Amino acid sequence: MKLHELGPLPGSKHRRKRVGRGEGSGLGKTSGRGHKGQKARSGGGTPPGFEGGQMPLQRRLPKRGFTNIFKKEFSLVNLGSLGAFEAGSVVDAQALAAAGLVRKTGLPIKLLAKGDIDQGLTIKVQAASAKAIEKVQAKGGQVQLLTL
Repeated sequence: MKLHELGPLPGSKHRRKRVGRGEGSGLGKTSGRGHKGQKARSGGGTPPGFEGGQMPLQRRLPKRGFTNIFKKEFSLVNLGSLGAFEAGSVVDAQALAAAGLVRKTGLPIKLLAKGDIDQGLTIKVQAASAKAIEKVQAKGGQVQLLTL
């Protein structure tokens, strides 16, 4: 096989359908739309989710719950995952991102108390649980809360 012998598979290429170009074309008069009816009209057709006049599924299902539009989203970091840092080092957003502990860098970071810390660290985050602050201070470290 040579490069000039390559071509599309038979049946994979189709000619464009030229509608409304006379009876001889096979797609004249009604242009393949049939006679009258909703689908024959310009702009005709049904919207997504339309079920023929039956009450659509989206409206049949019960609505529950509440979405708080003022909710603050945080990237969560557990104390147990801070073991990779050396004693006395400063742990901030850049250090956490470099260590792969924070995925979304745009979100504020919250420190949680899950796990234990082995050494004293200076941790700079936007929020922390009271228990996490307690555990860090017990090991001789400190938590600096930055503004949101």
